[in-house]
Amino acid sequence: MIKKAIFPVAGLGTRFLPASKSIPKEMVTVVDRPAIEYVVKEAVAAGIEQIILVTHSSKASIENYFDRNFELETILENKKKFDLLTEITEILPKHVSVVSVRQPQPLGLGHAVLCAKAVIGDEPFAVLLPDVLVKNNDQESDLALMIDHYNQTQASQIMVEAVPDHLVDQYGIVDVAQSPSEGESVVMRGIVEKPVIGTAPSNLSVVGRYILPAKIMQLLEETPRGAGNEIQLTDAIATLQKSEKVEAYRMKGQTFDCGSKIGYLKAVLHYGIQHPQLGGQFKQLIKELNL
Repeated sequence: MIKKAIFPVAGLGTRFLPASKSIPKEMVTVVDRPAIEYVVKEAVAAGIEQIILVTHSSKASIENYFDRNFELETILENKKKFDLLTEITEILPKHVSVVSVRQPQPLGLGHAVLCAKAVIGDEPFAVLLPDVLVKNNDQESDLALMIDHYNQTQASQIMVEAVPDHLVDQYGIVDVAQSPSEGESVVMRGIVEKPVIGTAPSNLSVVGRYILPAKIMQLLEETPRGAGNEIQLTDAIATLQKSEKVEAYRMKGQTFDCGSKIGYLKAVLHYGIQHPQLGGQFKQLIKELNL
């Protein structure tokens, strides 16, 4: 069973400057809660019981958010604001723990994952990029389905989504014999980083959700620096493919890249109109703007 998930949150968020100069991009709010809370809840709903933050000294507010604030709780209790008290005390279920490890140098996603080696031990695990929100309209999430596929096949799972052909040069694109149906997995032959338009092996881009075996940690230790002089997770996955199957899981839901400004605005719009308390008013506001 997959019970641990790594959240790489040490990045500086340069695509979100100037806001990310003093606020971690993961803590920028989507409607009424930080973006990372949506991703953590996605993980918890899929059965994850330990959240591993791979963090940086400037990101203490993320750790604080998932910790208890007894002073605030006492004030809310004394003022009988029990609805708000419930919201802040139930951000995480009691059975879910949060562990933080530092990434001492900005050496890429592969290095960030490797920083959590001691916490992972010999267990398979998930990796969730916290600036990518995945919104599912049905009850079973894509992450839960990926975990199911892993439990059935013991093959690593890489989440992918279809992108327009003219945008393939902006993503890591998987090489597969045939494109899977949504909610299904197929064996990958490889990943091509930002292929030239017209040369891409498919139109399926890597999304930011992975289910990986503990073995990947050893491979990351042996992976030399690659693109950007960083340790790339995709390079270690390519090495893993030489000894065992890696599958591409085609997602059913919708993604929002909250690391980019336009992706963030799209997320605010979509999550805003479906908010249980604010959705109706937000829809009315949009109508009044007459855009």
